[in-house]
Amino acid sequence: MTSLVGGTRVSKTHPRLEAYGTIDELNAFIGLLIAEIEDMETLGLLSYIQSKLFDAGSYLATEPSTKTYQTGSRINGDSIRTIEEAIDKIDGELPKLKTFVLPGGSRSAALAHVCRTVCRRVERNVFRLNEAEKLEESLLVFLNRLSDLLFVIARKECLCKKGEEFFLENSCK
Repeated sequence: MTSLVGGTRVSKTHPRLEAYGTIDELNAFIGLLIAEIEDMETLGLLSYIQSKLFDAGSYLATEPSTKTYQTGSRINGDSIRTIEEAIDKIDGELPKLKTFVLPGGSRSAALAHVCRTVCRRVERNVFRLNEAEKLEESLLVFLNRLSDLLFVIARKECLCKKGEEFFLENSCK
């Protein structure tokens, strides 16, 4: 057993712990990605994401009956807009996709893909929790958009590091 913020005791296998524990794991992987990034704009964006993930973890670690948050520490429309604008900007600078991209191409690109897949696991865990306990919709949207952001960051990093993007070949002709 462990305690949520507010004192409620829950099992260590509770979906709420799985959700915020996986957010913590994603945040750690993003820290590893940051260690490989050279572009200052991407570094700033990833630092912002880490802060928002900390806010999301705090939200999930707090028992629902005691939730009171300051406006700046919530995942909200501004948080989502920041991600969506970054996706549009980065994607606009990349070659158009015609098939699926395989993870890799450079160390930082591969790490961004690891972050993307961990983010997808976070999303599944948070959506599972949402089925049992209604969560703020903005958190669900934020996590969905975050995995898309990590995908375009992976592609950008591959190109910045002069790596080669690997595409899925259609071998089922």
